Amino acid sequence: MKRTINRLLLLVAAFAATACIENDIPYPLVQLNIAGIEGKGFTVERIDVAQRTATLRLEEATDIRNVRITAVNYDAAVQNTSLDKETLLGQMSVSREPTGTWDLRTPLVFTLSLYQDYEWTIVAEQTIERRFGVAGQVGAAEIDPVNRIATAYVAKEADLTRIEVTDLRLEPEVTVDGRNTTSYSPSAERLSGDFTTVRFVDVTCHGRTERWMLYVRYSDRSVTLEGADAWSRVIWLRGSGIEGSTMGFRYREKGTAEWQEASDVTITGGSFRGHIAAEPEKTYEIKAFCGDEESDPVERTTEGERQLPNGGMEEWSQPKSPWLPFLDDADAFWGTGNNGATTLGAKYNVTTPYGSEYGAGDGPLRPGTAGRTAAQLASRYVAVKLAAGNLFTGQFAGIRGGTHGVVNFGRPFVLRPTALRVWMKYDHGTITDLGSGTSGSGPVGTDLKVGDPDIGAIYVALGTWTKEEYGYAKDRELLGTDQSPVSIDTRDASTFFDPAGKDVIGYGERLFTESVGDWTQITVPIVYRATDRRPTHIIVVCSASRYGDYFTGSRQSVMWVDDFELLYDWVQDFE
Repeated sequence: MKRTINRLLLLVAAFAATACIENDIPYPLVQLNIAGIEGKGFTVERIDVAQRTATLRLEEATDIRNVRITAVNYDAAVQNTSLDKETLLGQMSVSREPTGTWDLRTPLVFTLSLYQDYEWTIVAEQTIERRFGVAGQVGAAEIDPVNRIATAYVAKEADLTRIEVTDLRLEPEVTVDGRNTTSYSPSAERLSGDFTTVRFVDVTCHGRTERWMLYVRYSDRSVTLEGADAWSRVIWLRGSGIEGSTMGFRYREKGTAEWQEASDVTITGGSFRGHIAAEPEKTYEIKAFCGDEESDPVERTTEGERQLPNGGMEEWSQPKSPWLPFLDDADAFWGTGNNGATTLGAKYNVTTPYGSEYGAGDGPLRPGTAGRTAAQLASRYVAVKLAAGNLFTGQFAGIRGGTHGVVNFGRPFVLRPTALRVWMKYDHGTITDLGSGTSGSGPVGTDLKVGDPDIGAIYVALGTWTKEEYGYAKDRELLGTDQSPVSIDTRDASTFFDPAGKDVIGYGERLFTESVGDWTQITVPIVYRATDRRPTHIIVVCSASRYGDYFTGSRQSVMWVDDFELLYDWVQDFE
């Protein structure tokens, strides 16, 4: 009996010990992401994997209350499992099916689940051009679409009982079967008259009728200097005055007596804008005028000027296999893809010094140069795929997935040049390779095929990118840095640089569909979206094969570049 009791105690103890054993085998880590969204009346502006937010840019005529999403595509970053991505995505659950018709005045929120939960949000942005104009208007109207209020301002001597409405557009023009279905009751012509009190107009759009309130009020001033944005060699000006009056800007360098008048002024209704040429790091006094009245003067100090380090392509080093466009890591400003291409040997350098100085090419340099070296960018086949000859501001970040390179674009830069000038020449071949990331016969969004002419590219961008938003590789590894925040992972087209991205302030590009046989100096104007935003970084990219990120291009394409120069006095309009 005693032996039986002891045996039972041992079994109980063994069971208790077994029950306390922890399961330390980790669940697979499957990060679920939105890879794309399809539908009508919108484009996908950006997919922010870090914030798990997808932003749709609605067309102006799209009804934000009835946005049709026809498909949502998903992707997964997988760890701790041998299961393939497609199998895992097939097991994923969605808390709320995002396809269908949605009122995107409020965000669409749902959760993707597989071992872990990931809450995603789809938001919509829409720009609608709204206008309310009256004769003798001062400045632009104030329009509040949420409360449906539009207010125009006139000078104090205006008669509010005899206001002429000259422009009215409060909702988009929606065309059905070739006919504009947006209507106003009463019409703009019938609204003209007494505006001593609020006037109402019923606007029918998307089959709904909503009432707007229209006000005309006296302005405190007949002229206002609304903005004076000082760059290095130009100051951009904005003002408001009385429609139909003589309007403009006066300026002088501080400490001088004579006022000058800006010669290039554009007037739109009661608003006007212009610019004046200036000198770097000097202070100017500026005022706006309308008729005989002037605004109070303001002071603005212009910025300095700065050129790109090693813009002459004179500094190179080769401590190991890859050629590097700098002498020391601490001085690096430019980068290439050589670090990835040369993992199989030095012969696979795609970007090399050109000239006798380094014994890496002795062709003729550009006419009149004081330097001894240029950069040669040659696209070539590297073991398993095409690598484009490239040069960019930034750094090589590493190799992922065996043969896929990750590079970080950007270098700190807070000034606002107006153009990039560079000497170049280009031998373009016909496309020999169509790589991964293709759709049909060519890279996504193109119809390229083998035998088509290759395309060379040079572009420059200024913006306010951060590594927290743009620095992640495909597998959510943070590779971007404060110095070079934009990570480009060739495994993931969603990381490729987007010239229309929200944090791009200025952008310019030149594409080359034919060879440029002789050294030629080209100028790439930089078009800015606004004059009052200051960048944090600059990106300059040169590529012998424009679609090299997709491993697509010609093995015969070669581009040479030399003597980069930023211009600060090239004046152009803005988007």
